[in-house]
Amino acid sequence: MELRQRALQVLCITDPEEKSAIALDMYARAAQFSIDAHAALAAPADVALPGHPEKPTLLRHTEVARRSPATPEGRAVLMHAIAHIEFNAINLALDAIWRFPGMPESFYLDWLKVAGEEAKHFRLLRDHLRTMGHDYGDFPAHQGLWTMCEKTADDIVARMALVPRTLEARGLDATPLIQKKLRQFGTADALAAVDILDIILSEEIGHVAIGNHWYRWLCKRDGLDPHSHFIALTTQYEAPRPKPPLNEAARLQAGFTEEELLWLNP
Repeated sequence: MELRQRALQVLCITDPEEKSAIALDMYARAAQFSIDAHAALAAPADVALPGHPEKPTLLRHTEVARRSPATPEGRAVLMHAIAHIEFNAINLALDAIWRFPGMPESFYLDWLKVAGEEAKHFRLLRDHLRTMGHDYGDFPAHQGLWTMCEKTADDIVARMALVPRTLEARGLDATPLIQKKLRQFGTADALAAVDILDIILSEEIGHVAIGNHWYRWLCKRDGLDPHSHFIALTTQYEAPRPKPPLNEAARLQAGFTEEELLWLNP
């Protein structure tokens, strides 16, 4: 089976349980796929990308109500929001595999790894939500990650710059702060969530590192200065700046330079 075509097929799947299970299985069987790096693939004309279920209801970022995680329902809303980010991250990884031809085979295998690990994260969070009496789809969500995916659909350099190393890197900063709050509540569900977030944070460092690696590879290929071009792309695509405090240790581990951190956190 050819990997890029299969990634497009799975991206179209609407059922989150099926999509996440197949993404995990694809990663487990990575060595069995052939890779046609030069095929020019096209999304089906009658299918909207990405495939997503009827629920959760998708709202603008500013329309999604926030609730205090001091209550059980508030913590469920928080876990649901993170689960939705992880579900979107499966889609982002699959989209990178099928959309961009002409890359080394290791590019597609790297993003297959990301898709598989994001699927694991989504399933951990969904299972946790179920222990809390809720499920994925119970609360509204927003599509911020996928919006940037659409904006960078025709520019692989911008995609690598502004999705993994900009939007997904925000999770490296936010996760320790979320964990700190959850530890303060000290309930069984809050502490279980902390443990899940430990797994996610560790593996998300690797995902951001993959984005950093391929962004710099592309800049070298195209004769671009990574730092100045990143600043230009941030302006061009109106990408959000991270909110302090930055998790500088995690960002350095993921491949950010000191120069980049100084610009991100002046």
